[in-house]
Amino acid sequence: MTDERSTGSETPDDAVDDPYVLSGSQPHDFWAESVAKRIIERNPDDPIVIKGGISPSGVPHLGNMNEIARGYFVAEALRDRGRTVRQIFTADDRDPLRKVPRKLADLDGNVVGLDEVDAGALGRNLGKPYTAIPDPFGCCDSYGAHFSNLIERSAELLDIPVETVSNTERYESGAFDDVIHQLLEHREQARSVLAKYQDKVDDDYVPFRPICAECGHVTETDAVQSVDLDAETVEYVCTDVEAGDRIIEGCGHEGTATFREGKLPWRFEWPAQWQVLDVDFEPFGKDHAEGSWPSGADIARNVLGDTPPVPMAYEWFTLDGEPFSSSTGHVIMVQDALEFLEPEVLRYFFTKDPSRARDFSIERADQLVDEFDEFERTYFGEFASGHKMEGEAEAAYPLLVESTAEQPIRLPYTFAAVLGMTDDIELREKMARRQDHIPESAPKRSVEEALGRVEYARTWAERVDNAYNYRLAADLPTTEFDATTAAALDDLADFVEAGHDGEAIQSHIFETARRHDLDPGDLFAAGYRLFFDTDQGPQLGTFLADLDRAFVVRRLRREA
Repeated sequence: MTDERSTGSETPDDAVDDPYVLSGSQPHDFWAESVAKRIIERNPDDPIVIKGGISPSGVPHLGNMNEIARGYFVAEALRDRGRTVRQIFTADDRDPLRKVPRKLADLDGNVVGLDEVDAGALGRNLGKPYTAIPDPFGCCDSYGAHFSNLIERSAELLDIPVETVSNTERYESGAFDDVIHQLLEHREQARSVLAKYQDKVDDDYVPFRPICAECGHVTETDAVQSVDLDAETVEYVCTDVEAGDRIIEGCGHEGTATFREGKLPWRFEWPAQWQVLDVDFEPFGKDHAEGSWPSGADIARNVLGDTPPVPMAYEWFTLDGEPFSSSTGHVIMVQDALEFLEPEVLRYFFTKDPSRARDFSIERADQLVDEFDEFERTYFGEFASGHKMEGEAEAAYPLLVESTAEQPIRLPYTFAAVLGMTDDIELREKMARRQDHIPESAPKRSVEEALGRVEYARTWAERVDNAYNYRLAADLPTTEFDATTAAALDDLADFVEAGHDGEAIQSHIFETARRHDLDPGDLFAAGYRLFFDTDQGPQLGTFLADLDRAFVVRRLRREA
């Protein structure tokens, strides 16, 4: 472990607790298998417990799914080794709402502004647990439950089975009672360990945050006045709560709270979760790797007498080059991404090395699809032995698809976008066959599945409004051309009929214009009007080469 990653004093356990397990050389081509090996080396009992979790603070976006997807691939690697695995997602829903997010998401994954929901349900309840706040959409038991439902739906769409655990339910059931008792009994030791990581820990620090019976706020640790371990209660005074750059005023109520009527501070709650849930492995973002992980591992070992799980820090995703932000709405959810990407392609994105930062680019979604297609072809042996993706594809590809019994037919994504310019299903298939993207012997089911990519690519073109966002006119548009332009179009029709590729057709359009003493732009515009009923469109020569030749010839000759 380098000095940059160290926090507090070095201990013999530092190497074991290093969250950067994927730095340096690995024993396997696929990172999840390397992590699985590390877990098994600890000789855990079955079921092996894998956990992820986040606080429901805003829109659960694609970056949040690291907590589930990364754990899933490790779980599958363990199952391949004959182990039983329990994958858990903890909703840290007893955390207090500290600020009102600017954006929210309904259960269908639509991101909406506060003007479209009961924003007052949030504004009136700052400082209260997420599960004590009414759902601003009015569809779930609480704001916390709404968020958990969204996470569960996202996991289902990725076909990842995960068990959601509510922190609130765990506290209320008494699952945390013993560990709270232990921490409060040894609060001086707990305080001493945490003080190595946080400057604000003083001699009066108590690792418990009561929920005020009067105003419902989750108080700060300084609210606790005394602890009764026999009764498992604390006496408190409701004090001010810090919420980002603002203060939520306490109501001053003096009361008594049981261990089930409060929560642990995060630095203690996380290692408490490991103990209560018997966690063996947990992935987490690099912010925790440099922050609460070192203190959590120390607390687990030296306060709770427990062994922290195998850690794995992952780098964050960005969205089109900018950080994800739930509060501002700069996000994309699983539901949204699956409108323009096949599920197996999105799952593939999560197989990439977690130790490297990744940009999820909507604009360049075609590159991700192309990479997945290469990954798939590698698995099915289309490349020579030693291909860069070979080992990883062998291990990870079967986790992305329903079956590996036969290789699917995949249309190139941008070609699928070209096909999306027409609604004519038969024309789409004819164009795909003409370009040899669909074999003559392909069964009907395989053809239908291959053409299914067209709608994904069409949605992508519409979303980013790129060069493929045009619609082929189904019928011959009503157009009139002068004799010179008409003659040029006829000559172009003859050239296409003779059989040429897109590059040749594109060059010939310029040559034809010059021969007929036309501005090339005018001839291109004439072609666009014939095929799109507009004055602009995609690169015309390439597009015409992809279309059915007989159709192109008829349209250039203005034949209905």
